[in-house]
Amino acid sequence: MTESLTTHLAQAFASRETLVSQLLAEKTDAYRLFHGIAEGHSGLTVDRYGDLLLVQCFHSPLTPESLAELSAFYAEKLPDLAMVYNDRSQAHSRISNTLSGEQLDIASAPREAHEMGVPNLNQGLHAGQDPWLLLDLRAARRRIMQEIPGKSLLNLFAYTGSVGIAAAKAGAQFVMNVDFSEPNLKIGKENARYNTLAVRPRFIKSDAFAAMRQLSGLGQAEFVRGKRMPPFPKLEAKTFDCVFLDPPGYAKSPFGVVDLVNDYASVFKPALLCTTEGGTLICTNRVATVSREAWLDQLQRSAAKAGRPIREFEWIFPETDFPGIGGEPALKMLLLRV
Repeated sequence: MTESLTTHLAQAFASRETLVSQLLAEKTDAYRLFHGIAEGHSGLTVDRYGDLLLVQCFHSPLTPESLAELSAFYAEKLPDLAMVYNDRSQAHSRISNTLSGEQLDIASAPREAHEMGVPNLNQGLHAGQDPWLLLDLRAARRRIMQEIPGKSLLNLFAYTGSVGIAAAKAGAQFVMNVDFSEPNLKIGKENARYNTLAVRPRFIKSDAFAAMRQLSGLGQAEFVRGKRMPPFPKLEAKTFDCVFLDPPGYAKSPFGVVDLVNDYASVFKPALLCTTEGGTLICTNRVATVSREAWLDQLQRSAAKAGRPIREFEWIFPETDFPGIGGEPALKMLLLRV
């Protein structure tokens, strides 16, 4: 007999009781309640962001009956939370369902969620696709906050800059966030203003390759193979005590190609050269088909070839609201002493 959606939701809810108590005690009210790929309903996720419950489908839309079943379950368990449903099962994960009236008002209202005491602006529905705070990176932000007091941080592929803001909140001496998307950086700047920060993070709109080459001292040419490169901000060479590298699975620009399956080294090496000798480089890899061992071996060989061998490494695992299949999380995170 196939278990009902309510059964799966209840099992997931019960399995998180200890974690949620710990998170709430440290002023965190943003976490995953249901991780469908590992909890019986592949493609369905349910996240809490403060007083908002964000339900998203990535493989196929919820039927009206399933959506009603899910709504009834959380209305009983978490009655004070408003719910937003985003159907992202169409091409390129774009949100395809339309909301109207009260639902649209709820989804479009700016809200506040907290992680380890750091306020983060959030909105159930906005011009982009992903939530502004990526919850699976909580363990990495936690580790950054432990590492960073009095140190400098370079946050690459920064998205909305949550890692940089967490670092600034924890006492970083200097923070630079680099991302090519102006809308993402705008959210980051709003979040930075929203927080009480002793140091204001810098937000740099740039292709990551152009920024890394300049910061590392390699330099970025304005002409490559006789072609003028797109405009890019000019940056002085500077290394950082800590570098956070969170690239997409695949991306291509005139400045370079990110390919985490076949060539992680192309983005890893310049990030490594931006890291002060003796510093810390934290890397992520979101490609589920890449094994931890193969990825680590690739990084070790790349670092040795660059003359900056990895001295120590430490795996950072997503927290237990993101269970992996067979114990292996899709998101892999490595802290490297270089």
